[in-house]
Amino acid sequence: MPGTSRTIIGCTVSAVLLTLTGCVGTTPTAADVDLGPGPARAGAVKKGALDGVTLTFASYGGIYQEGQEAAAVEPFMAEAGAEVLSDGPTDYTKIKAQVDAKNVTWDVVDTDTLWAERQCGKLLMPLDTEIVDTSRLPEGMAGKCSVPAMSYGVVLMYDEKKFGDNPPKGWADFLDTAKYPGKRAIPGIASDLSPGALEAALLADGVPPDQLFPLDVDRALKKLTSVRSSLVFWDTGARSQQLLESGEVSMAMVWSGRAYSAVKNGAHFAPQWNQFMPVSDSLAVPVGARNPKASMALINYYLGAAQQTRLTELTSYSPVNSDAAPKLDELGSQYLTTTSERQAQALRIDNAWWAENQEQLIQKWSDWLAR
Repeated sequence: MPGTSRTIIGCTVSAVLLTLTGCVGTTPTAADVDLGPGPARAGAVKKGALDGVTLTFASYGGIYQEGQEAAAVEPFMAEAGAEVLSDGPTDYTKIKAQVDAKNVTWDVVDTDTLWAERQCGKLLMPLDTEIVDTSRLPEGMAGKCSVPAMSYGVVLMYDEKKFGDNPPKGWADFLDTAKYPGKRAIPGIASDLSPGALEAALLADGVPPDQLFPLDVDRALKKLTSVRSSLVFWDTGARSQQLLESGEVSMAMVWSGRAYSAVKNGAHFAPQWNQFMPVSDSLAVPVGARNPKASMALINYYLGAAQQTRLTELTSYSPVNSDAAPKLDELGSQYLTTTSERQAQALRIDNAWWAENQEQLIQKWSDWLAR
């Protein structure tokens, strides 16, 4: 999630004070925190349970973090009595440095889901399921150490003017340049690789959806090579959106938010949701956080239906609580990825496999792009 850091809320931002205090968790200690009786319920926290507690929430800045603060962080402060400082942007080297130095100043962090999966039990602590209620999350989206912060998807977009009478039915059609001629846009970031192009290539090469993992990477790259002359690579979300709006391509593999923005701006494209690939950011607590119970309580509150509804209305990202009911315009509603209808169309991605193999795959992907 691109963004810029925001002013730290509730903390004097002079360099001197930050150096002296670190803006870190304060009294009472974790042992003193009483979150009340009964099972956890997403979106709820005992009134005044965290009076005197200070936490720091780190995310990616910009409209996204502003939405997180307005929808969840600020109401949490009012309800729980905690002071929550905001920092960012999320930086994995900073998280590692804090954990290694046993001086953790970020209590809840918004991270990439694959990174969170890879760092579970290393830099990130397991969720306390006595405090964090994951029962209203989409199936398969909660990890051992993290929960989704929001969701979107990698979706197939096609030119309605060209293919409206016979729209593509999935990723096999996306890479069928004989049946559907024209240029295709796919992510082409040399320093990054995540679910998308490899899965689409294997599906197009005849691999059944339930047999994709472990991915046969060489087979996938061979398939992509066979249609490479028809591929256009984008390296930013803005570029992918521009390709749709300019009509430079006939189809595109893009993030759903960018697809929505392009269509809203007049692009004559439509989505094919069959086999779309869910994507999410994750919330997690670093190992060594000074008040893990309070940190988990913030995550649990963030997952509430009301909080997720508001977050979607402020940012257009899809809510991760199945009871959320955001009020969006008709077009915006069509691009929500966490409805029961959309989830039934989603391709199941093995995030654990991706987390284990992503770093090695990036080098192979980079080499292929450079050919």
